[in-house]
Amino acid sequence: MTPIEIDLAASPFRAPVLTRRQVRELDRRAVDELGVSSLVLMENAGRGAADVLCSLSIAGPVVVCCGKGNNAGDGFVVARHLELRNHAVRVLAWSKRGQLSPDAAANAAILERAGVRIDWRLDDDAAATSQGHNDGRLDANLAAALVGAAWVIDALLGTGATGLPRPPIDGVIRQINASGLPVFALDLPSGLDCDTGDAADPTIRAAHTCTFAALKPGLIAAAAAPYVGQLHLTDIGINVGHALRA
Repeated sequence: MTPIEIDLAASPFRAPVLTRRQVRELDRRAVDELGVSSLVLMENAGRGAADVLCSLSIAGPVVVCCGKGNNAGDGFVVARHLELRNHAVRVLAWSKRGQLSPDAAANAAILERAGVRIDWRLDDDAAATSQGHNDGRLDANLAAALVGAAWVIDALLGTGATGLPRPPIDGVIRQINASGLPVFALDLPSGLDCDTGDAADPTIRAAHTCTFAALKPGLIAAAAAPYVGQLHLTDIGINVGHALRA
């Protein structure tokens, strides 16, 4: 099996490996003990991911696919930084506005105030164009967005997700994979278990994965290679070792 390529050249930081539980503890300590706002952590992660993607070259529109948790918030931050750099972005969110995590909601509001429209796929007024959430048919707006796109950003599910992706996310993952477009996954490919590297049916098959703060066991498991692609690490503005010793 092809080994995972790990690109740490852009980061001078050490690369610890943290489990799902340790990632949660890192976030808690960063906020509660170091006094770093969770919004600052999300901003650092999203901007770092945008830097990595831009270093790969972007030759066309970028479609950002978001869920409802903090991974979606990372996606909103990435979209804002890409738009600031004059890249065309299309943002779709499989969530109602009121379902977002607090930090994701804050960044969605910032993105919209910055003039970037979010296509809320589960709002009532989207029902006519969002087909087949539960029956395997395509989401019409996603299909239209993918035409002519250069990249897809996977911001659907984060490290906290376990088990099989549920509708409508499972259908979105299948549709993205079927597009054949290169996928840039944020933190980990949606559907991949953070701790074990087990791939659910379905799991995003990413060309590149940009993980935050630390590597995760699942990302460097041999079985995860077809889903992770080239693995990049970006810092979130804190010293991981110091935070975990605090």
